[in-house]
Amino acid sequence: MAIIVNLDVMLARRKMSLTTLSEKVGITMSNLSILKKGKAKAIRFSTLEAICKTLECQPGDILEFENDEQ
Repeated sequence: MAIIVNLDVMLARRKMSLTTLSEKVGITMSNLSILKKGKAKAIRFSTLEAICKTLECQPGDILEFENDEQ
């Protein structure tokens, strides 16, 4: 997939567990895990906003585009 999810990197930088993020954002652990593993097909802007507010970061810190064509 061309979109890389760096949620685990941001969690490590903020020294926050997935459980804590789940509680603060109000998203189930299973949905966050799917997102973290890059298995999600989509993410709502409201969810992305809540994650960014909680982790005090920008969407680009979490999502990265990788061009497969080289």
